[in-house]
Amino acid sequence: MRSTNLPNDAESIITSGAPRPRLTFLGVGPLGGTYAACYAELGYEVLGYDVDEGRVAKFNAGELPFYERGLDELLTKNLANGRLRFTTDIREVAEFGDVHFLCVGTPSRPDSHSADLSYLESCVTTLAPHLDRRCILVGKSTVPVGTSSWVQQLLDEHSPADVEVEVAWSPEFLQESNAVQDVMRPNRVVLAAQSDWAQQLLQAAHKGVYELAAQEDRDVPLVVTDFATAELVKVASNAFLSTKISYINAMADLCEVAGGDVAALARAMGHDDRIGNKFLRAGIGFGGGCLPKDLRALASRAQELGVGESLRFLAEVDEVNTRRRTKAVKLAAELCGRQVGPAGPRLDGLNITVLGATFKPDTDDIRDSPALDIAARLRNAGASVTVYDPKGMDNARVAQPNLTYVKPLSEAVEGADLICLLTPWEEFRHLDPAALADLVSHRRILDGMNALDPQLWRNAGWTYQGMGRGN
Repeated sequence: MRSTNLPNDAESIITSGAPRPRLTFLGVGPLGGTYAACYAELGYEVLGYDVDEGRVAKFNAGELPFYERGLDELLTKNLANGRLRFTTDIREVAEFGDVHFLCVGTPSRPDSHSADLSYLESCVTTLAPHLDRRCILVGKSTVPVGTSSWVQQLLDEHSPADVEVEVAWSPEFLQESNAVQDVMRPNRVVLAAQSDWAQQLLQAAHKGVYELAAQEDRDVPLVVTDFATAELVKVASNAFLSTKISYINAMADLCEVAGGDVAALARAMGHDDRIGNKFLRAGIGFGGGCLPKDLRALASRAQELGVGESLRFLAEVDEVNTRRRTKAVKLAAELCGRQVGPAGPRLDGLNITVLGATFKPDTDDIRDSPALDIAARLRNAGASVTVYDPKGMDNARVAQPNLTYVKPLSEAVEGADLICLLTPWEEFRHLDPAALADLVSHRRILDGMNALDPQLWRNAGWTYQGMGRGN
């Protein structure tokens, strides 16, 4: 049930005289850690919680356990002014918070594509017995539709009988490498609550966002809705974006056989306001900790609810995306003059340099990274593979220890028979083909994200191959 008596607009949040609640963020990974520092910057008293003692110790020392652009400054500033701190003590969390945000991970289950809610369950059942006053527990983690009612049942079972605790929901829409801006200056805020009291408290927890928007003369759309819609919006958005990416990658395959240029095709399509040009860059496909698992989890949940046929196309979206990695290895082999047989190519004796290990630029996140997976496939095909990435090599070395990691870039490309640009870092976009020419053994480059100017490289004597752009 949603609140109907309160005005549900941004102006009402700004003018509300409600005091600012104290906020806790349970789970301080890239999601909760970013929110905690940003909301402290917005003027809230904030306590971050995690079971990982090492992570909490790093945060309290002013060190980020992950890379996120601009977050280190906010962390240092708000630790110093006392608005932000971190703990592993769940009792302290219960005593401190008026609004508790659930920010724990919901990865795919090991036995299926369904979301694993075990971390969420553990967090709720650990906190609930220690709650001693009326408060709300707000879901930010990406979950299957219907989760909020289950969380409320857990709270009712495990919290003291005389303490009223309500579930609310406010999904996150953070993009890694832009997460600070996405928290401080969101493109929308979605809220769902069961009662007017919970709705008022939830709005008070977002008042700082709207005050900043008013100061900067910006609009932040507010959507007050039901629980099912609030739970669906993040996975529905990610599935849509995944579909758009796979669509243009499918067009890249068609362009290759028809003699077209998918980059020009995407530009032409993007001028249609109904389509837009975002997420129309053909390449090696999407990865990361959100899009792949959210796509699969949505399809799995639809199947559980009896409407799996309606979302059956998502399986092909996933397949198109996965095939891009195989396609990249095939193109790499062809560039080097190797045959591609039924079992795939053999790349023995080749030195290949892969530029990029993270799933996108400006992050150190290598989860389900197409770049790192392709690097591993090249090695499995017999090549000697050297990897360079500006931020992600430490994480990549743990995930793929059999690859060779070298920096700086100039040393990584020495003696390469082929360079594969697989993560479009700004550093790679501005490479000088003439400067690299004397470092490599052969002037061959596979532009896996169509990030380079083909003519510039060809004029410098390189054999250039993009994705869906012909030869």
